[in-house]
Amino acid sequence: MSSESQTEKDVYSKYNLKKVINASGRMTILGVSTPRPEVVDTVSHGLNEYFEIKDLVDKTGQYIAKLLNVENAVVVSCASAGIAQAVAGLIIKDDRDLLFNLHSSDKYVPREIIVPKGHNVNFGAPIGTMVSLGGGVIVEAGYANECKAEHIESLINPDTAAILYIKSHHCVQKSMLSVAQTAAIAKKHNVPLIVDAAAEEDLQTYYQQGADLVVYSGAKAIEGPTSGLVIGRHQAVEWLKLQSQGIGRPMKVGKEGILGLTKAIELYITDKKTETGQQMVTKMTPFIESLNTLNGVSARVVWDGAGRDIARAEITFDASVIGKSAIEIVDLMKKGEIAVYFREYKANEGKVDADVRSVTSAQLDIIYNKIKNIIQGAK
Repeated sequence: MSSESQTEKDVYSKYNLKKVINASGRMTILGVSTPRPEVVDTVSHGLNEYFEIKDLVDKTGQYIAKLLNVENAVVVSCASAGIAQAVAGLIIKDDRDLLFNLHSSDKYVPREIIVPKGHNVNFGAPIGTMVSLGGGVIVEAGYANECKAEHIESLINPDTAAILYIKSHHCVQKSMLSVAQTAAIAKKHNVPLIVDAAAEEDLQTYYQQGADLVVYSGAKAIEGPTSGLVIGRHQAVEWLKLQSQGIGRPMKVGKEGILGLTKAIELYITDKKTETGQQMVTKMTPFIESLNTLNGVSARVVWDGAGRDIARAEITFDASVIGKSAIEIVDLMKKGEIAVYFREYKANEGKVDADVRSVTSAQLDIIYNKIKNIIQGAK
């Protein structure tokens, strides 16, 4: 047995862990993604070296900024930490008293963070919690199903510290103004704009459209280690970096994460897509065809609701035929020797999505057979 397979065996057996097929996508609850070997090697090297951390943060940030043609950049521990520190940075700026006493100081400072109401979501934790951690107070603009420029403009006042735009499939998509439109409002009123683009694939467009700070997950599209990336205007990023002495201290990223993400970004921009949406369609077509032979099951290709080049298999379960609801099937798919996780957002409607980016053709066969066995057992 190879050392690699032995290590795998030891991990699962030693801790009594269940094997997982990740058909839910780049989800934090499953460990997000699997970095390339070059990134793993860089992480390993970083773990075994010493650095002046401030110098490492500054120099890797400069390197990333040059790669992406932006003013400034910094690696943080994760995207949610990036949001909290971005909010804090724009509220505190370089005020040392507020830096050390953000949540206890009585000093007046603008703290309102305007967010489209349909963007005030729970992504695994509430957006509002991240804003509060950063010392901000959320002010919702518009309605759950609509936000226009005038809704945001009507709320801008001397207490406004920033506008926060969440670019995510979690958010309401219809009748929402775009990042570019929001950036135009921010510029008109001289208010900073933060864009949370955690799972987005384009590392430049939102900065180019006028955002002051753009936050990404390092472990999702970029496929780095657990980490986050914040890019933006030079001064705004420098204010954020000061948070290492404030709320950013318990969110610090390790040397290995800094180096690993920097390497992942370098690889990402030179070989951005390892699998296109059309290739995903090709891979999942036999899987969809097999599912459509099952009584009470129908499947089809659907595309990412947030506009990314990601194709998924939407699977609909007819409870009147199968005898079990989609919610029950989702729960059963997680049981047994191998747990299968789908995107469950529409399970209450009888539907789930299978994201095949991290799934092999052989694993799709396992998923099909598990669904088939559940349905046959339900009759």
